[in-house]
Amino acid sequence: MPKNSKVVKRELDDEVIESVKDLLSNEDSSDDAFKKSELMVDDQEEKDVDVEEGSDVEDERPAWNSKLQYILAQVGFSVGLGNVWRFPYLCQKNGGGAYLVPYLILLLIIGIPLFFLELAVGQRIRRGSIGVWNYISPKLGGIGFASCVVCFFVALYYNVIIGWSLFYFSQSFQHPLPWDQCPLVKNTSHTFVEPECEKSSATTYYWYREALNISSSLSESGGLNWKMTICLLAAWVMVCLAMIKGIQSSGKIMYFSSLFPYVVLLCFLIRGLLLNGSVDGIRHMFTPKLEIMLEPKVWREAATQVFFALGLGFGGVIAFSSYNKRDNNCHFDAVLVSFINFFTSVLATLVVFAVLGFKANIINEKCVIQNSEKILKLLKIGNLSQDMIPHHINFSSITAEDYNLVYDIIQKVKEEEFDSLGLKSCQIEDELNKAVQGTGLAFIAFTEAMTHFPASPFWSVMFFLMLVNLGLGSMFGTIEGIITPIVDTFKVRKEILTVICCLVAFFIGLIFVQRSGNYFVTMFDDYSATLPLLIVVILENIAVTRIYGIDKFMEDLKDMLGFSPSQYYYYMWKYVSPLVLLCLLVASIVQMGLSPPGYNAWIEDTATEEFHSYPTWGMIVCISLMVLAILPVPIVFMVRRCNLIDDSSGSLASVSYKRGRIIKEPVNLEGDNTSLIHGKSPSEVPSPNFGKNIYRKQTGSPTLDTAPNGRYGIGYLMADMPDMPESDL
Repeated sequence: MPKNSKVVKRELDDEVIESVKDLLSNEDSSDDAFKKSELMVDDQEEKDVDVEEGSDVEDERPAWNSKLQYILAQVGFSVGLGNVWRFPYLCQKNGGGAYLVPYLILLLIIGIPLFFLELAVGQRIRRGSIGVWNYISPKLGGIGFASCVVCFFVALYYNVIIGWSLFYFSQSFQHPLPWDQCPLVKNTSHTFVEPECEKSSATTYYWYREALNISSSLSESGGLNWKMTICLLAAWVMVCLAMIKGIQSSGKIMYFSSLFPYVVLLCFLIRGLLLNGSVDGIRHMFTPKLEIMLEPKVWREAATQVFFALGLGFGGVIAFSSYNKRDNNCHFDAVLVSFINFFTSVLATLVVFAVLGFKANIINEKCVIQNSEKILKLLKIGNLSQDMIPHHINFSSITAEDYNLVYDIIQKVKEEEFDSLGLKSCQIEDELNKAVQGTGLAFIAFTEAMTHFPASPFWSVMFFLMLVNLGLGSMFGTIEGIITPIVDTFKVRKEILTVICCLVAFFIGLIFVQRSGNYFVTMFDDYSATLPLLIVVILENIAVTRIYGIDKFMEDLKDMLGFSPSQYYYYMWKYVSPLVLLCLLVASIVQMGLSPPGYNAWIEDTATEEFHSYPTWGMIVCISLMVLAILPVPIVFMVRRCNLIDDSSGSLASVSYKRGRIIKEPVNLEGDNTSLIHGKSPSEVPSPNFGKNIYRKQTGSPTLDTAPNGRYGIGYLMADMPDMPESDL
């Protein structure tokens, strides 16, 4: 009688189990690696992760806690010190309110499209700048390294400015403020005002002599300024502690560092509008001078400001967006952050010119009083006739309007000998026309205005705390542009790399806290970033639109966002933006060639700035900064073009990308199927026939750039997988 089929099946199963036990009992200990090995075949749906669905299994990559945290990080990176002390200066210099027109046009032409491009590639590929451009085209992998070098150069001197702000912040907790009055010098016979301070002003003297203790030339080092050295150390410790856990630590700080400056700006705006003369400053700022718009330099400076305001080319934008989910609407983010940046600049400009209008009003009142006293003396000695003065004029309480009336009468009557009288016109417009930017605006002009505020220490504390937060927000993005690409590429621990990076940067940064350090800050600011970043962004645009393919890129965006981006971006990326960037690059080179390379040195005897040309070694440093920043691009191109390094023999696993998953390649793979099993060479493991490979070695030559669309996993092609459609990004 035949056995029941279930009984037969159970007996067969028992036999199989016994056979497996026999096999395992006969295995030696050397096969532990085989038992633990991972079989990388196509049907491992559970282990291969779908990165597009937001899984963070890939390298356990961290992610933003919320969309708000991410937006604040991008805003904090893009909104920096330049919004406060460069944008208002450019408005003042280039036509007031009329300057906003070219700025907005260029924001739409190059700002938003290029910002959107960097956000998109970072979010799609989920790597830092090095990984992104290796992925697009291995030959252009040097773009990412160049971004890291520029970020490092900028971080070196940018943190020094944070150190200066920390010093002023620490000195603001006293009344009166230490830069309120010129110091007195005592000798054996009498007390007198410090001559250097008397020739300039109290705030100018404090900045150059007390804070910087500046030397008279670049070549005169003068040793370390210990006060600024401590402040620089404190700045780097703050950055290191905030960045040591990556976005997991810096992301939380962003809630304060990104939002606090807006609170301070609004407080300053309200306070400034209540001050005498503030309306004059704002009116001066927004009075358009339309004829200036026709000058090419206005458009060049507007394009440069748009370019640097959004942090294009630094790698920080790409690094931050790489922690997003693949389906995040990065187009919305690009538009939102760009316009937040613009309106922040306008808000800062309102605040600056309200305060500068107040300051100009105070200076103008002093001018009226001093020149009225001169007129009274001239009347007493008979150089001027009393008949010239209108009867209603009272010199003891003269207004600016009355003084200007008297001034015009004297100028007409005493036309020939007017210059010898030494009278000044005392116009508020003359003060407002004095263009001040950068450190001169923050540490001299603004500090002087705050000395006249009621409760001036409070406003000084708020202002410099705002500068510290603005600087830190930008520093987080800059350091992230260094750390993230290196961690992604070389798989080092982020904590160790962050500490090493900050330590190295601090010790190199000691050149900026010498007595001549301010001149080195100027040098790095002028030469380490402008041209290299322009070249980097031009190459980014070319890599995406020409080498990778603009049509493929648009399809990838549609797949990622769920909708097709406007054709506006297609034409901007393909035609307009590259053309505008090339024109900006040529204009910058021409401008650099026409402007004599040099710096403004502070001369103690005259208490004025004097232009000095760079010495020979200084010129070498300037040229070296530009060359070193862009050098990785040709080096990586030649290395991969000439196959000078065989990546397939490296010790680090590379990463190959397919749409929806990331599969790590084992090192030293061979062409046969046995290489699919980790931990065994072809001679050590049996050769089961799996049917098809995931990877196959290139035939012919091991050329580095033959991976489709410049993928990671250089030296290998991904075999066709009909069940897994490939996305080009």
